[in-house]
Order: sequence, then structure tokens, then C-alpha cells
Amino acid sequence: MFERLQEKLSKIFRSLSGRGKITEKNIEEAVKQVKISLLEADVNFKVVKEFVESVKAKALGEEVLRSLTPDQQFIKIIRDELISILGRHPSTLNLKHHPAIIMIVGLQGSGKTTTAAKLALYLKKNGRNPILVAADTYRPAAIDQLEKLGKSINIPVFTGDRKNPLKIVEEALSFAKNSQYNVVIMDTAGRLHIDDEMMEELEKIKNITNPDEILMVVDAMVGQDAVNSALEFDKRLNLTGFIVSKMDGDARGGVILSISYVTGKPVKFIGTGEKVDALEPFYAERIVSRILGMGDVLTLIEKAEKELDKQKMEEIGKKILHAEFTLEDFKEQLAEMKKLGPLSSILELLPGAPKIDLEASEAWLKKVEAIINSMTKEERRNPRIINASRKLRIAKGSGTTVQDVNKLLKSYEEMKELMKRFKQGKLKFPFKI
Repeated sequence: MFERLQEKLSKIFRSLSGRGKITEKNIEEAVKQVKISLLEADVNFKVVKEFVESVKAKALGEEVLRSLTPDQQFIKIIRDELISILGRHPSTLNLKHHPAIIMIVGLQGSGKTTTAAKLALYLKKNGRNPILVAADTYRPAAIDQLEKLGKSINIPVFTGDRKNPLKIVEEALSFAKNSQYNVVIMDTAGRLHIDDEMMEELEKIKNITNPDEILMVVDAMVGQDAVNSALEFDKRLNLTGFIVSKMDGDARGGVILSISYVTGKPVKFIGTGEKVDALEPFYAERIVSRILGMGDVLTLIEKAEKELDKQKMEEIGKKILHAEFTLEDFKEQLAEMKKLGPLSSILELLPGAPKIDLEASEAWLKKVEAIINSMTKEERRNPRIINASRKLRIAKGSGTTVQDVNKLLKSYEEMKELMKRFKQGKLKFPFKI
């Protein structure tokens, strides 16, 4: 997410760093490069124009020109203006009715159906009792897809007669009112392009259900077309917000920097992966920190608090510090860390994370897991017993090589030695553990 934009902005900031004094010419050149970077990231031209004018006016002020740290002042201006574009406050859902009704709309292929399930799971994890409604009767596989997703997260899907979307939503509302469900999430039909027939149907569903939220799912990969579509949907339906999907793909990031500013409606969630739990509430400050390469530690902490077994991680941490850490413990640690998602998504949240070959790192972690799984419990707890014949057996069982097994065992012994020296006071870390 934002990788190319992040790299270009970092280069601009580096060009200003270390200067004792900064000139108007330096600022103008930096602002020009920021403008080019945003346009290349597919940010709407009107947004870029207004953003650049505001940045330039503030950057040419006395505060920056006479500052002892002009590069930091410039970054602060960029940060503040980006937050201003995205919206300064978190956009929460407004679910005031019982049951509360959420209408999911968007073009075909934007990830509407998957996003409806993701939102249902998010609400379930946050104390709600949602039901999904399959109101997309035009795409043959849409209802089956929603049923499959609902089953995987243990959330019911109301399908009705599977033919008449208006009848389906009416019956679903009546069913929800007479049961324990307090949120109704409707997956509506989309098209490849906006047409009157689709919009009229959506307007009828809106009139029948009077939804608390009308959320449009927009595909981050589509670029400016998504902004144009959003304006049309908003004009006909008066949207309450957006969910930007596929932010984990090769998206340039422009949509998320444009859509709220152009429509005046907030982004409420972002889809960060294919898995059904890969949905995050949208926080402008956190997204801007990612764009500027400052990480997003708050999101990482929240993820860790939700997903990781705190007691288990504390026990493993103590074992590491006392050099009692076994490969059995390492296996448990890997299982816990996998709950946070791919390595790339974790590194993205860490400020100043090193640029590494993620594909190679992910591949090695998979090998490590396979190697440890191929060991007996005794071998995991006491790797010193692993001789040549055992290494051959482990390599064959894990689909790896003896060299891979040796590499893992060597890394494990080096880590144990490091922790042993630390415990004996022969090694001091530059940070507190």
C-alpha cells in the first residue's frame, strides 16, 4: 500500500534534510516534486492542485524558512495537509435503529460481496449480532458466494426467493425485527457500468428499508474511475460513506486520497487483504503515517491485542530471555504471529522497517515451519540430538534440504548463545526489554 508514493516522498524529504538553511527555490522544487508524485499516484487533479497551493503557502512562511529543522517542518506541513484531505476524525458507523440497516452498494467487481461479509464479521467481533441479506439476484454466483462466506464466519445469510431483490429485503427486515439480529447488512446488485435500471432498483431498496448507512465499496485498483462512479452513486443515493477495497494490491493509493475530498463523504473502512477478517476502520492520521513511511504502531498494537494469546507470548518471552527457548516454543510463536497476517502487512506498520526481500522471507518462514513440523517433540525440545540421519529424515518430511535444516539449527543455536550472553551481563541491548 502506497509503496511507490512513499518512496518518492521520502526522496523529496531527503533532499531537504541536513540543510542548515532552506530557500524559496528549494521549497518550490520540493512542492513541484510532491505534485508530480501525487499525480503519478492517481490522486484527483483538483485535489492535488488545492493541496499543493496550501502546502506551498505554508511552506514559504517564516516558520519553515527560518527553522533550524526545515525538512521536519516541511514534513509536518505535508502530514497536516494530508490529514486535512482525508478527514481529521475517525468515521464511525451510525447504527441508531433496531435493527440497524447497512446497504452495501458499488459496481460489479469492486469486492462488494466479500466486503459485506468482512463488515459482518467486524461487527460480530465488536458485540453486534448481524445477519447478511443476499439482494444481488443478477450475478448468478453472488448469493452462493455470500452463503459460503456467511457459513465460514458463522453468520446467517437471508436469501428469500433468490429472485426478487425488493421482496428479499422486505422479508429480511421483517425476519430480523422478529428475531435477535440487531444489524442487517444488504449486499445489493452491481453492474460493470452505472445504468438507470440498477440505480432505480437501489433507490427502491433505499426507500423500502430506510438504511442507517449506505456504504459504497470502491476498488483501490480502479483509480480515478472509482471517484467518478462515487459521484454518480452519491448523487442518486446520498451515500453515508465508503469502504475502499483491495488496498493490499498494486494500488497507487490515489483513490483514498481523492474520494472523500471530492464527494465530501468519509471513508469508513479499508480492505487490507483477501481473508474475511482483513478489514480495518479508517483513521486519517494512521493512513498518513503509512504514506509518509512513519509506520502505524497503534494499528499493530490493536491487532496484537485482539489476535495474540497474551499469556502464551509472555511465557515465550521469558523463555527467550532465560535462554530456555526450544523449537517447540518457536513453533508456537510462529503460529501466534501468523494471526497478524503476512509479514508484508506487519512491516508496513513498523516505522523505519528495513527494506527486505519479502518473498524470500515469507518463503523461508514457510520452510522453517515445515522443518519444525517434521521433527518429533523430543527433537524440538532438544535439537542437539538431531544427527545426520535425523536431518535427512526431517528434510525429506518437510520437502526441504539438509542445508535448510542446518541453517535453521545454526540460527537457533546463535540466538540461544546471544540470550545466554545477555543473561550473564556480557551483552547489553540499546533498549529496554
